[in-house]
Amino acid sequence: MNHNIIYVGLDVSKDKIAMAVAPEGRRQPDYIGMMPNQASAILRQMKRLGKPEQLRVCYEAGVTGYELQRLLAKTGIACEVIAPSLTPQSAGRRVKTDRRDALQLAGLYRSGELVPIYIPDEEDEAVRDLFRAREDVKEDQLRARHRITKFLLRHGLQAPAHTRRWGVKYWDWLNQLTFAYPEMQVTLAEYRQTLTEVEQRLHRLEQAIKQRAQKGKLAPLIQALKTFRGISTITAVGLAAEIGSFQRFSSARAFMAYTGLIPSEYSSGGKRRQGHLTRTGNRHVRRLLVEAAWTYRHRPVVKGDLKKRQEDQPAEQLQLSWQAQRRLHHKYMHLISRGKEAGKVVTAVARELAGFVWALAWTVERPKETGKQVDLAL
Repeated sequence: MNHNIIYVGLDVSKDKIAMAVAPEGRRQPDYIGMMPNQASAILRQMKRLGKPEQLRVCYEAGVTGYELQRLLAKTGIACEVIAPSLTPQSAGRRVKTDRRDALQLAGLYRSGELVPIYIPDEEDEAVRDLFRAREDVKEDQLRARHRITKFLLRHGLQAPAHTRRWGVKYWDWLNQLTFAYPEMQVTLAEYRQTLTEVEQRLHRLEQAIKQRAQKGKLAPLIQALKTFRGISTITAVGLAAEIGSFQRFSSARAFMAYTGLIPSEYSSGGKRRQGHLTRTGNRHVRRLLVEAAWTYRHRPVVKGDLKKRQEDQPAEQLQLSWQAQRRLHHKYMHLISRGKEAGKVVTAVARELAGFVWALAWTVERPKETGKQVDLAL
């Protein structure tokens, strides 16, 4: 009976899938053909290739998501989703087609040169979609506000002194504005209405996120992350949903690298040169950590909303949160005193904050029965 492993490369698009196979050994991959991106057609073709235990399937991550991987996993076929940015590319390659991409994937997968990504379960993906929907609405809010401020700027209108923009007094002033031409009045009214509708959508999404923070398997992790300064409910849900499981990172340094907050490096021989941030990995996580890092420019203190978030939380988590405040504030002040730019300093603080977040997450996620200790040395 033939039990040779068959490596399958799929180039997936919205409507069609190009398939190539590479059997064990050194033979060149074979192109199978194009098939519709439909569950029945995919399973029928997989059945023709061999038994489920023989097949090893891969495709690159993209807009089609993880449904194909889940479909194959349900039938017992091993399938991995590949990171496109880490796929080796030939410098002399000038022709790109679906056929060539499928053949390349099959060959590289057989040789072990592809890097799979983490695939969230359906619950984690649902929470992540909710969080990213809020991010989209925040972008809409920023655009709507910019339209209003640029309209006012074009007509030489400024809010009264000591009026905080988008506060209650600012809105009162905005609603009282009148213009000589009715067209301008209509324009501002429509801009205001658009912003009002966006902020109502934002409120609904944030309420849904806060409700989600209280239930589900991510709830303990979310409550723990909220003990950190700068990490409110929204930020904690975002971090938990985007990461899924922190145990896939073996160390704090590995998680820091995933966030893209470490410097790039170009070293050779006896010379070592570091450059800009790598900006690899998850950009949503990177943005959340940088935003949270700004709060550590203030001296360490536990009061207000942070004090409420820390109520009834384990002493181990509170100790780590306080350690983070002291260390990160000291780092911020030390680098600022050396004349470093504030933006670069906050990035350095965000990098260390990522290490503290990883350490705290491990205290929540680690199996209690194993007794495994977490190295908190960052």
